[in-house]
Amino acid sequence: MHPSEPFPHFVDDYLGYLYEVLPSQASGDGVHLHDDLLEDFSRSAVETHIRELAGFGRRLQQIDPSALPLTEQVEHPIVAANIDGRIHELETVRSWERNPQVYADALGTGLAGQALFAYAPEADRARRVVSKLRQVPRLVQAARDNIRDCPGIFVKVGLETWRGVLTFIESDLPRAFSTLDDLHVLGDLADTSTEAATAIRGYLEYLETDLAPRAKASFRLGREPFERKLKLEEGISLNADRLLAIATRELHEVQEEFRRVAGRMNGGDPLTAWRKAKQDHPAPGQLVAVAQEQLKELAQFLQRQAIVSIPRSEPVVVAPTPEFYRWAFASMWTPGPFESKPSRAYYYLTDADRGWAPERQEEHMRDFNVPTLWNISIHEVYPGHFLHAQHLRQVESKVRKSTLFAPMSFVEGWAHYCEHMMIEAGFRRGDDTLKLGQLAEALVRLARFVVALRLHCEDLSVEQGMRVFRDEAFLEEATARREAERGTFDPTYLVYSVGKLMLLKLRRDYKDAQGGKFSMRSFHDAVLAQGNAPFWAHRRLLLGDTTDAVLE
Repeated sequence: MHPSEPFPHFVDDYLGYLYEVLPSQASGDGVHLHDDLLEDFSRSAVETHIRELAGFGRRLQQIDPSALPLTEQVEHPIVAANIDGRIHELETVRSWERNPQVYADALGTGLAGQALFAYAPEADRARRVVSKLRQVPRLVQAARDNIRDCPGIFVKVGLETWRGVLTFIESDLPRAFSTLDDLHVLGDLADTSTEAATAIRGYLEYLETDLAPRAKASFRLGREPFERKLKLEEGISLNADRLLAIATRELHEVQEEFRRVAGRMNGGDPLTAWRKAKQDHPAPGQLVAVAQEQLKELAQFLQRQAIVSIPRSEPVVVAPTPEFYRWAFASMWTPGPFESKPSRAYYYLTDADRGWAPERQEEHMRDFNVPTLWNISIHEVYPGHFLHAQHLRQVESKVRKSTLFAPMSFVEGWAHYCEHMMIEAGFRRGDDTLKLGQLAEALVRLARFVVALRLHCEDLSVEQGMRVFRDEAFLEEATARREAERGTFDPTYLVYSVGKLMLLKLRRDYKDAQGGKFSMRSFHDAVLAQGNAPFWAHRRLLLGDTTDAVLE
């Protein structure tokens, strides 16, 4: 019992524990004490983890929130929900018993972090990769032991993810460390890569021939576990019916706006207008150059319009996706908020391969059409994830700085809100194709909002979910199916739209409270200065609002 334990001391202990058991996530936070480890998913480790979390929960209960300063009063329930959310995941959702992808993601994230970020000398990072690879057989055995009955769709996605990790190990890691000249480390890297690949191939065969034929479980979480997951992880207490009503309302409103903008462009057919807009794209080989010019224009607009402060930082490096990461379409790799020294962030874009047939190159570049590329650059860099990360480095609170406490409704909500806000603020005013692209992205996120709720709280099938994306968000069928399948194993992918809507409500209420003193810059700076927190916490810190009125 710790009746008089200082809250900051508890937070330090809890974070230190999480960093030890979640080494891949620790590295993402900029903490590299455990970079040589992989997560331990053995049943005994999971059971120990649950007991340790429960112990932290009991310790936290002994700290009286009413005796704490205001900021710690707000953070106390954030930490409590984080503990309860992790227990809920392990005991009720039980992804570790249901989804092979969980294991592949932990491995892939751990390896990619070492390969992409030069936070330490190349030889040191390669040694840590060697250590991780030695632990792959143990990881694979845990997956084999734990996952006995799972949904067929989880096996399908698990196979895809594990195959990607296998390719990463066999083909991409050698490229990632191609300039290393330490023959001893290179030999260890080759040997451990072979051992890891052998273990993964065996597991792939097991998934295909043994687990897949008997994978009959439902992917559905069910209403109560889904609602509890949202409450604990995102601080959203509205029930599924109310959320679905909001999602449906917003989807219809954005569809009408999409049709109005399309009507100004070609007489009213939204699909024709969008297909025509997608024909305007960079030529193969020009993607990075076009994106670099976009970032210059975005930064100049933000400075000229004084929409949000831009902290000093290392410049963003816009570059072709490295060969070992070309499976990603676009990605923003930002140093963790606790990195001890400044480090460059990388905005990677995957251009068409010159070796592809012309038709395939053209198809690939259509997905990088100019309005979509603008939205990607806004979302990932200015003023989205990159700028958010620069503000986060200045936050003092460990609870609201660490990514391990970050609700995705705020992180992704901010970036998605930025797509909307930049158009609203007059960026490239009068460009209907840019507006149409922004609305197209909003429709996809709103379709996720609807489909996630109906997949897990109703009886919607994946096939029916595909039709929602195809018919309501105007996606091609193959893309629509991938989106619906994602909803089965990523049930809270509604956070993009939910976060954007909660941020817009916060802005309206903040503006009312400020009266004539309101400015967009003061609002955005005030929000980002609070760090990563659920929206109820932002409302309390910025407005003194103690209700749950985060969404309407």
